[in-house]
Amino acid sequence: MGALRSYFNLLGVGWVLAREGVINALPSEGLPAYARLVKALLVPFARPSARKKDRSDRLGKAISRLGPSYVKMGQFLATRPDVVGDGFANDLAQLQDRMPFFSVEASKATIRNSLGRPVEELYTSFGDPIAAASIAQVHPAEVLDRDGCRQKVAVKVIRPGIRQRFQEDLGAMYLVSRMQERFIRSSRRLRPVDITRTLEQTTKIEMDLRLEAAAISEMTENTAEDPGFRLPKVDWERTGRDVVTMEWIDGVKMSDLEGLKKAGHNLEELAVTLIQSFLRHTLRDGFFHADMHPGNLFVDNDGMIVAVDMGIVGRLGKKERRVLAEILYGFITRDYMRVAEAHFEAGYVPAHHNKASFAQAIRAIGEPIHGQSAETISMGKLLTLLFEITEIFEMSTQTQLINLQKTMVVVEGVSRMLDPHFNMWKASEPVVGKWIEENLGPKRVLADMREGMHAVLKIAEAIPEIADKTEKFHNEIIAMSDKGLRFDENTAEAIGRAEARHTRSGRVALWLIAAVMVYIAVVASVAVF
Repeated sequence: MGALRSYFNLLGVGWVLAREGVINALPSEGLPAYARLVKALLVPFARPSARKKDRSDRLGKAISRLGPSYVKMGQFLATRPDVVGDGFANDLAQLQDRMPFFSVEASKATIRNSLGRPVEELYTSFGDPIAAASIAQVHPAEVLDRDGCRQKVAVKVIRPGIRQRFQEDLGAMYLVSRMQERFIRSSRRLRPVDITRTLEQTTKIEMDLRLEAAAISEMTENTAEDPGFRLPKVDWERTGRDVVTMEWIDGVKMSDLEGLKKAGHNLEELAVTLIQSFLRHTLRDGFFHADMHPGNLFVDNDGMIVAVDMGIVGRLGKKERRVLAEILYGFITRDYMRVAEAHFEAGYVPAHHNKASFAQAIRAIGEPIHGQSAETISMGKLLTLLFEITEIFEMSTQTQLINLQKTMVVVEGVSRMLDPHFNMWKASEPVVGKWIEENLGPKRVLADMREGMHAVLKIAEAIPEIADKTEKFHNEIIAMSDKGLRFDENTAEAIGRAEARHTRSGRVALWLIAAVMVYIAVVASVAVF
């Protein structure tokens, strides 16, 4: 039934895309013959008014009609021009995660169910929603602090029914990704099923607001000494799976450039602080805010950048951070063989390819960039060029880097919005240079030696337990060779029940097949006579 529901959901998605004219806008070039035929059949169903709109407007209207799950999918695919193409990636990047408000009564019921207390006991006041997205909406409220004074807070409440809706829509998304892998061989290296799985995981985490609160708490500890950046404080007493309460931020959104200027903030300094903060989180901590668009960034009265809405975060292990540093350092120094070796050592490029040929392809990307002024070189452009060579060298999608790629492009875009002449490479140099010095030089060797000694000590502590388990296993093998394989009573009983079910199912299947054969024979006889 689940598979059948997914097919019906997929038909509904196709109908909406056809009616809003999105199917008409799909490029026919590169599509298989059957896909071109389906497109030709669906084109006439587009609404006349939709045909007059720009492609981005058609796409936005269609995804809004499809609902919150598809808004998330659209935003996710906006980071993957290698999957959807540059044009559609740009269109999807314009999607706004704005959804209709749900009622205050529904929010209060959700809070009561999540925290076990009525809203009137938790807050001295609780206002109408001021922002609504695909996953949750935000209410202004007030609480009493320890001194009995009123303190304004922001209360984020999960959208009712969103988990069930997402789970239903996810079936159709998996169906599409599996069909893509099965019928479009060239797409297999892009790993569409893994991409959908990544979306599922990140969205499920985003729908548990306790995890968002924990992410804020962790990053607050990591950034306690960082200049110019902070996060709101979490009210853990009023936080649960479906609600999170945090400090109200009195500040100016980064998207409001005029407001920032009127408040006396230096936009060029803010751009530098933002990119350096992101690089510290990524390289130093391996933990970063993965949804840093300007709507989630405020500047408070003290000039501090305050990041909110940490439902989506990214993590990188030491290996990924070192590979990224090697690649970045190789581009900066024009050591393209070093960049190629980093790709091969990390397993990003299959080993049967020629390393020198890959270095040549990297050179084709790096040299034009070095020929430009630094302020015209964008991370988005660099990633686009890298995506263009992935197909040639059968590079698989690295799902662990998807959030990083997306956030790097977004953060750079915000910095350039603040300062059109922003030099990302110059601003990044102090943070990246320090990290490379500490992690790719002699300090790295010492750190690796310390970690190695720690691992050896752990193994040494476990040797008695390993020896005991090895002896038991050896004795069991000897007993099995002498007496044969034996099951305990519970195992034998379970096998018997499974065998009985299998036998009954087999008989039912045989009777069904026989009935179908009789029916076909009768129909054939009628046709003959």
